[in-house]
Amino acid sequence: MSGWGNTMETPLEEQLITAWVRLTGIFKNTRITKGMVYNEAIVMLVAYNRYREDGKGLVSFKEIVSETRMLKSLVNRTIDSLVAKGYLTRCEGKDKRTTFIRIVPENIGGFLEVHAHSLELARNMMQIIGTEDAEAFVRISDKIAAHTKA
Repeated sequence: MSGWGNTMETPLEEQLITAWVRLTGIFKNTRITKGMVYNEAIVMLVAYNRYREDGKGLVSFKEIVSETRMLKSLVNRTIDSLVAKGYLTRCEGKDKRTTFIRIVPENIGGFLEVHAHSLELARNMMQIIGTEDAEAFVRISDKIAAHTKA
């Protein structure tokens, strides 16, 4: 018997791929970054997380590429768009070969609205799967990301 729900005869690898495809579809269809282009929201999240850590939000181009796994050209276009919209500003490094971006604190409100929507989706997921499974999901995701770092 084939189908999405049959797990008795389906190898674990197939179940894992099927679960991955389902989850990807759910994330795509729920528009986790509603109100902002997905790549822009992802780059902003990296900068925002740094901003929350140190109050400055200075992140290197290289760190964004590493964290997001986006192509350099896509990161560049995304940063250009966010700079044009006033969300980020570019800063040169000491040797001028390193480019940094920084959040423009006065303009962070638009991103925070998008982020609030994403957090609401996360809270809804937690209500469905519970805190223990949410923590396990984060732990497993972090483990996969750490193992596959470029």
